[in-house]
Amino acid sequence: MAPSVDEEEVFLRLVEQHRGIIRKVAAGYSSSLADQHDLSQEIMLQLWKAYPRYSPERPFSTWMYRIALNTGISFLRWNTRPGRQTVALDEIEHELPDESSGPPELDGRVVLLQKIIATLDPLNRALLLLYLDDHSYRDIAAILGITETNVATKLSRLKERLRHHLTKAKE
Repeated sequence: MAPSVDEEEVFLRLVEQHRGIIRKVAAGYSSSLADQHDLSQEIMLQLWKAYPRYSPERPFSTWMYRIALNTGISFLRWNTRPGRQTVALDEIEHELPDESSGPPELDGRVVLLQKIIATLDPLNRALLLLYLDDHSYRDIAAILGITETNVATKLSRLKERLRHHLTKAKE
């Protein structure tokens, strides 16, 4: 059964309130602006398809992240399957927000962090995305379907890995 007009308005309002989730996931799971646009559309489609099963007893943002991340992971798998032409990360032009707004060393660290994130597997990419978005361990666990202890352990390992890469890059 398709959602009613009122339900459609509620859905669109909720998505608008949390539109940053779609942008963050699309940027985290795609390497070009065209892919980001395609992934954003796919996330919206999957959200709309899943909306009849959404329960208002749970936070919309948690539900939305879960759908968006699953869609992002599927998109990444589809785009990295054998036989698909790929371009090396350092050959891709990255769209960064107004690079002149901060010190040059900060811009270099942002680019380096983006390159490191691009090498992560889908679960660690999602974990880092949620962590950088200031979600609690409880929220991250609910979104990813893992325990809070698992979140803490994985984040600790991920932070160590990031520190290693960033320290290595300074040398």
